[in-house]
Amino acid sequence: MMPLAERGAALLGRCLVRAEPMSGGDLSSLVRIVLDDGSAAIVKDGPDPPAEAGMLRAIRAAGIPAPEVFAADLRTLVIEPLPAGGGNADADLGHVLARLHAVTGDDYGWSRDYAFGTVRIDNHGSEDWPGFWAERRLLCHAPHLDAALRRRIEALAAILPERLPARPRPALLHGDLWSGNILTDGGRVSGLIDPACYHGHAEVDLAMLSLFGAPGPAFREAYGEAEPGMAERRAIYRLWPALVHLRLFGSGYRSMVEALLDATGC
Repeated sequence: MMPLAERGAALLGRCLVRAEPMSGGDLSSLVRIVLDDGSAAIVKDGPDPPAEAGMLRAIRAAGIPAPEVFAADLRTLVIEPLPAGGGNADADLGHVLARLHAVTGDDYGWSRDYAFGTVRIDNHGSEDWPGFWAERRLLCHAPHLDAALRRRIEALAAILPERLPARPRPALLHGDLWSGNILTDGGRVSGLIDPACYHGHAEVDLAMLSLFGAPGPAFREAYGEAEPGMAERRAIYRLWPALVHLRLFGSGYRSMVEALLDATGC
């Protein structure tokens, strides 16, 4: 904890007064620091702090609440602490995501690759959405799967042009949108954190958001109506985080992957 805290203070050009451990994600360490001028900051490591800093800045540039980036280098990210008192913010989350997804890119992907721990995220751009999802989000896992799962993933990838829209609006995605990455304070969203941004079909974020527990009806009312066929595409989009979890955390997620493949008919 202390080396991380000291790196954060040094990046800000201040002296460290106190470091307080925080419960963070499974893939990075997190600490709150208090500095000699009385200010506070959150310091974290991760696979690519400069890339995460760029993603947070992109979210903030879209007018979406996210921590301000104070500093970043190759090992360390220093960000603003945000209020997180909790509370039901489903309606505000709907408005926030609608604004995020209203920002579009020229194609699908991002300006640089990223990673979830040891799992590389290939964000190389493409104008072909089914091809992007097949190559960059499904088939990329095939070398790491056993033969049975690999055949099923390959079968699904082959029919994606029939299952996914060819050219959905390339919305700005958070990319890892589950409840733990949404800070709330009262009835509002105070910040989106731990992004893995790229441009893609907005339904990707919505599918992830409901994978480990869904927001209530106020979210959908605020976000807007679902696109026709969304229910049929949900399992395809949920496979990406399920496969990532399988690779990172082991066989406990195999049943989730298999159930999602069953839902696709592959």
